[in-house]
Amino acid sequence: MKFEIYGDNVEITEGMRHRIETKLSFLNKYLLIDENTTARVVAKVYPTAQKVEITIPSKVGILRAEVMHEDFYAAVDLAIDKLEDQIRRQKTRLSRRHKDSLAETFVDEGKENSAKDVLVRTKVIDAEEMTLDEAIMRMEMLSHSFFIYRDVDAEKMAVVYKRFDGNYGLIEVDE
Repeated sequence: MKFEIYGDNVEITEGMRHRIETKLSFLNKYLLIDENTTARVVAKVYPTAQKVEITIPSKVGILRAEVMHEDFYAAVDLAIDKLEDQIRRQKTRLSRRHKDSLAETFVDEGKENSAKDVLVRTKVIDAEEMTLDEAIMRMEMLSHSFFIYRDVDAEKMAVVYKRFDGNYGLIEVDE
């Protein structure tokens, strides 16, 4: 695995770099990550905590972990734990893909939205072509509540989303 390690308001020392590379190299044992994969790590320092963001593109989607902790090394360890959990869940989903329906595999409680939400960020995406099952898998791997994609079967834009009851909904866009 290749590494891109950046510091935001902090200079990455050799000790920090070595710890990150050692911990992330452990993920090579999983089939979803190969030697050409580039792991991007961003370390940020805030007045009360340190934040570690790790993003790894894998064969089936993007693995991402973001952890804040008082100690940098503890934050790295917690982020690695999150990534391993995502990989383990993904491998389980792939093995069950033909046995159970995807909707039964993903069960999670819905979260209530606040009425005082304010727009703080705008993002432009390039919707990739994929099947509904792939879109649900990517959405779950990113821990998002919705995912925008171009449906291969219907040949139109679509949004898959997580319902409060734990099931999934699909919105197809008429063009």
